Amino acid sequence: MTEAVFRETTAEPRTQSVPLAHLSLELGHLYMEDFEAGPERLREHFAEIRLWADAARASAARRTGGRSPRVSTCFLIDDYFSRFSTPAELIPSVLHEAERAGVVIDYLARESACAAADRIELAEAVSHRLVESPSPGSYGSRPPVSEVGWLANGQRTPTSDRAALDEVRGWQPPQETAARNHSVFMDVELWSERDGVRLWSCPFLAAVWQLARLGLLRHLGEPVLVPRPWNGGDFPHDWDRLPPLLQLNPKAAAFSAYRTCTVLPNRFLAIEDAVRLILDQTQVDAGALQQVAERSARERLAVPGAVAQRATYVFYEEPVNSPSEEGI
Repeated sequence: MTEAVFRETTAEPRTQSVPLAHLSLELGHLYMEDFEAGPERLREHFAEIRLWADAARASAARRTGGRSPRVSTCFLIDDYFSRFSTPAELIPSVLHEAERAGVVIDYLARESACAAADRIELAEAVSHRLVESPSPGSYGSRPPVSEVGWLANGQRTPTSDRAALDEVRGWQPPQETAARNHSVFMDVELWSERDGVRLWSCPFLAAVWQLARLGLLRHLGEPVLVPRPWNGGDFPHDWDRLPPLLQLNPKAAAFSAYRTCTVLPNRFLAIEDAVRLILDQTQVDAGALQQVAERSARERLAVPGAVAQRATYVFYEEPVNSPSEEGI
């Protein structure tokens, strides 16, 4: 006799799916220094962006076999490391200069939303999903990333505090775990703390941002950073009153996508290298990954298995008098 097994439906973990475009194209990730430089700086930025955005769309069309690709655009404003001006003053200027260059911004996000949004501590949740890649010969002398807030892509230079009976050795270089012939070693600071308050680093927030754009962020199975439609009225005078993620274009393709392309000034190169390191060592929600795999298969689209490989970049040269990386 076969026994029936009963389970409450609420006990079954479910991962809610999100709509996916073919490509999420980021048209800007600017900081206070960029806006302080005035409308001319924004004008130059979008004029350059337009060229690379067209190329990214053409590339997306090639990947879809000539079919018209679903491409959404987004723009990120820093309100986490500094609060410059107000949404009411800043956003219309951004939209005006984008329109002047023939660029449409579909979605606008606040960088603080990558730390916390809708009462969910997104950055902290992602930090709990970090899985350090063990390097050959490591002996655990350094505390885990959860304690120190540093993440590396290999074996750091050994410290000199080994036990007295250990063999005395000379200096040893750091080693990249997946090095090809020679190592390119990176050690990335994910956060700092002062008076018990954690300040997330730019690379870590950017990694959260990439996961959101790739449709891989969930909280208890529910999507996070869900776009909210903007009614076309005036923007608020307080950043905290601005929704974390706005959908400015009602006809836009989905915010999240199978792949992302980010067009940035070349001063962001080191930061985005760090972002890829973080993505490589983040255990992404398995249900979300499975949904992307199944849907891309139905659409006959090739999507890389490694999450970091789904993010692509274009780095362009800035004018000589552009803001320096010191403000990042």
